Amino acid sequence: MASEDITKLAESLAKTKVGGGQLSFKGRSLKLNTAEDAEEVIKQIEEFDGLEALRLEGNTVGVEAAKVIAKALEKKSELKRCHWSDMFTGRLRSEIPPALISLGDALITAGAQLVELDLSDNAFGPDGVRGFEALLKSPTCYTLQELKLNNCGMGIGGGKILAAALKECHRKSSAQGKPLALKIFVAGRNRLENDGATALAEAFGIIGTLEEVHMPQNGINHPGITALAQAFAINPLLKVINLNDNTFTEKGAVFLWVFLIEVINFGDCLVRSKGAVAIADAVKEGLHKLKELNMSFCEIKRDAALTVAEAIEDKAELERLDLNGNCLGEEGCEQLQEILEGFNMTSVLGSLSDDEGEEEEDEDEEEEEEEEEEEEQQQLKERGHGEQESLTPKKIIDSQDSTPVPSPPVDVATFLAFPSPEKLLRLGPKCSVLIAQQTDTSDVEKVATTLLRISSVFKDEAPVKAAVHETTDALMRKAFTSATFNSDAFITSLLIHMGLLKSEEKIKAVPSLYGILMTLNHMVQQDYFPKSLAPVLSAFVTKPNRALDSCSFARHMLLQTLHQL
Repeated sequence: MASEDITKLAESLAKTKVGGGQLSFKGRSLKLNTAEDAEEVIKQIEEFDGLEALRLEGNTVGVEAAKVIAKALEKKSELKRCHWSDMFTGRLRSEIPPALISLGDALITAGAQLVELDLSDNAFGPDGVRGFEALLKSPTCYTLQELKLNNCGMGIGGGKILAAALKECHRKSSAQGKPLALKIFVAGRNRLENDGATALAEAFGIIGTLEEVHMPQNGINHPGITALAQAFAINPLLKVINLNDNTFTEKGAVFLWVFLIEVINFGDCLVRSKGAVAIADAVKEGLHKLKELNMSFCEIKRDAALTVAEAIEDKAELERLDLNGNCLGEEGCEQLQEILEGFNMTSVLGSLSDDEGEEEEDEDEEEEEEEEEEEEQQQLKERGHGEQESLTPKKIIDSQDSTPVPSPPVDVATFLAFPSPEKLLRLGPKCSVLIAQQTDTSDVEKVATTLLRISSVFKDEAPVKAAVHETTDALMRKAFTSATFNSDAFITSLLIHMGLLKSEEKIKAVPSLYGILMTLNHMVQQDYFPKSLAPVLSAFVTKPNRALDSCSFARHMLLQTLHQL
């Protein structure tokens, strides 16, 4: 190594920011080819006690250098965050997998428990995913909360490998009682297309804990979008959906929404007018936490855009509505602003400077959609279904398809999303333990909704009744014995969902109270149930209510039990 290079490296390292458990070489443009090149980096790592975050962005690491850096990481068991985006600049694609394998093996050897892994802006392709596949399946990633793989060129093949690794991680971590609880997933600009997106959707549906999903610019159209939509419905904590610059059309715009969504970015997604109306309907039905809705450059015409504006009337938390680059025309833009003025929400509307002007109604849009669908079907036929069978879009095809949809594998997330007695029984003898383990009992809202979903499948048939009681006991015993559980807040949330107590938020009451009343009748008799809550329950169940009148037997049973406590 030339003396001038050593001088530059020393100067660069002198600027390295160290503190708060983080060691950063970010943006230093270090060219680490050999073990000798990496000597100073290794020294910094080895001498850093309590290393929790390592930033290597903006450098270039070769195979040999990666091996010696990995050796230094083998003793860093406290490492939690790997900021390793853009660290293979100028490398051959064949160099990246072995470098990633070395680094991943080191983390496994160290026994690290990662919270964040960022490998964005590394053009490693499908083979690169193989480079960190073992890491994702290992105990090191059982604790992973953020996975960022933006602009990596994974393609369909890489998407499938990634999905399989995430499912395996969830399976193994669940077996140890601490299921993978991924919160943030980023994989924009990866050419995932329908098959890659569908594979990942299957993994998302199993994980069930996502809060943010960013998958812009992936060439996904309605079969893949529909698969993702169904997976999102099984992730009740989801707040941010970014699918910018994919292709929806009306078929892919029929989303199964969850109530906590805050940000929806469907810009440049060819939603068109019919799709916009479908999305407006979904927005109108719920999404009370919505803060941002981006439907710019989607070929939406005036009437559909006005429908979207009308749908946000009661969205008190909305901060931004972007309908720029559509086909409203001057009059349409004025009407849009008038509607929002009526709601006192003109401040949320983004610029309309790129409006395309009003277009005449014709049949071109419908013809284009038919041509796109025919092309997709032909592509599926040409690829064949052999190895794709478990991931085929048949299980997520749009509602217009009359083909029977096979039931997905039953796991806790699937049961809670679409409860039925059969699914509860198919979870097996450990269903009560699994549901209790996968419910965050510090969140009273989550506990209340989980209890309601369990009780909704109640039947007087012995097997179902026993399964509901056992599952309820496991969940509520865990909740009531937790120091962080607020019993009063829980009972309030439960009464709101039962329609027995009014709330400022519009929360749809459960359609039938029979199951929850019968479940409560069992629950209040157990030793874990705080007897101080009995008078509260009794007071609300005694009050006149049409929903209670329709299940008088269950109501009477519960009141009788409460009276005897």
